[in-house]
Amino acid sequence: MLTRIHYPSPNFESRPAGALVDMIILHYTDMTSAQSALDRLCDPEAKVSSHFLISKEGTLYQLVDPVYRAWHAGESSWQGRQDINSYSLGIELDNLGHTFGPEPFPEAQIITLLELLTELTTEYGISPKSILGHSDIAPLRKRDPGAMFPWALLGKRGFGQVPLPTATEEQFPQMTISEVQGALLKIGYFCPQTGEWDEDSQKVCRAFQQHFTPYEVTGHPTNLMLQVIKGLVPHDIMTR
Repeated sequence: MLTRIHYPSPNFESRPAGALVDMIILHYTDMTSAQSALDRLCDPEAKVSSHFLISKEGTLYQLVDPVYRAWHAGESSWQGRQDINSYSLGIELDNLGHTFGPEPFPEAQIITLLELLTELTTEYGISPKSILGHSDIAPLRKRDPGAMFPWALLGKRGFGQVPLPTATEEQFPQMTISEVQGALLKIGYFCPQTGEWDEDSQKVCRAFQQHFTPYEVTGHPTNLMLQVIKGLVPHDIMTR
């Protein structure tokens, strides 16, 4: 087991009866130091917490025992399921975020994260595909862990969903707005099915792009984004 510093937070509760942990949600702290984040995550008035925090130096803190429900996801959903807190483990990464940054995630921090993910997915039987970012499960209100998070590196180690484009423009025609919205919903994102590329659609699009095409975050469908979508959602399913 990884060496960890126990830094107990009072902000937790029992999981609902029968709730099995089958997801891991990654966050950035969006604060100027690990200590300031620890202080907030342990403040009873803040009413937020996570199970773990990893500092930039790679130090691992455990704030809430994984058996309990921490308060890290908030209003969220994935593949139609809500109350993600009840079914997930939350990991905070010490990072300046969008408020004070952005900044890259240091190697030492990512090394500890990979070791922790290996440990948690093994211990709890969590599918590596069920490792998501906060913006994936709450795209209308959250942006973390951001476009600088190295999803591709995690993918090389078998964690998360990081498909390579599998189509070309010649093989697949451009998708309509309704088809894009429908595909995002099938992948798991809460995406309003309006048929119009409105503000909420742009937020969901940015969340998808931060995860899958971080070098091209526009808030609007691009050719690369559509190719990645088609790698995630088989063409026959997408057209049903």
